[in-house]
Amino acid sequence: MTPPELRQHGTCVCVGKTGVLILGKPGSGKSDLALRLIDQPGSGISGAVKRTQLVADDQVIIQRDSDSLYALVPPAIAGRLEIRGLGLVDLSHRARAKLGFAVQLGPCDGAERLPDFARSRLDILGISLPLIFIDPLSASAPARIRAAADWLERP
Repeated sequence: MTPPELRQHGTCVCVGKTGVLILGKPGSGKSDLALRLIDQPGSGISGAVKRTQLVADDQVIIQRDSDSLYALVPPAIAGRLEIRGLGLVDLSHRARAKLGFAVQLGPCDGAERLPDFARSRLDILGISLPLIFIDPLSASAPARIRAAADWLERP
């Protein structure tokens, strides 16, 4: 039996071991943020350097396996990232990543300073993922995503 799945407009990267689903309107900066994460490894809040690898850009297949969600790259776009002004470029990539959380891009004028991750969730295929809000134009956006990966992975 094939696991339940859906195709989602978005971008997915793997930060360290954590799959991160980046959502936003077309042109909101999903690919640009993925490029900055890939290009600028950082240590989040753990102190351990985390490298980022592309999973999928623009379209992501999300598959449920038991109580977990996995992001997969559609074969036609495997290893392709859109860089505005350069076009589609080929990068090393992961074909699959276990999703740890989702990021919604947009201006964060009214974003909570101390959000409650128990309330800020995104439901996909009957599984609830933590959802954080990031302004993609913020210089700290990649660092915030790495920090969220550390914070959400803590024991």
